Amino acid sequence: MSTPDRPPSDLDSVRERLNVVTQETRFSLVQDILGHPSGLPTLKELDYVNPSRSRTTIRQHLRKLVDAGVVEEVSLPEDRRRNDLPYKFYGISDAGRRFLEEHKLLRAEETLQTVYERVEKTDEIERYENAPRPER
Repeated sequence: MSTPDRPPSDLDSVRERLNVVTQETRFSLVQDILGHPSGLPTLKELDYVNPSRSRTTIRQHLRKLVDAGVVEEVSLPEDRRRNDLPYKFYGISDAGRRFLEEHKLLRAEETLQTVYERVEKTDEIERYENAPRPER
């Protein structure tokens, strides 16, 4: 923890980031992102696979993950956008992936993808899942 006399240490930073990532809702969102076929779900897809949480709650937790540098918001370039399809997506950042690997939080990535694949989806969610994604 930092005080006026002492700057934050790397350990404080790691501890703070671990607290952000391992909070139940945020950890679930990280797992959902990792399980998504493209690794870039939309807010609507995350909302669909988290029915017990409101979209506002999901958005707030995504913001904390973005602020911590674990997740990044990625947009489809304007020239590739279509009115009826999403253009904003959430993915694990490069720094976030390194952090998750360092702390052994990526071990089940293949299992998460298999579980996500088995989720029964509405036509709309399938359309969103198959929408064009930005290059990363």
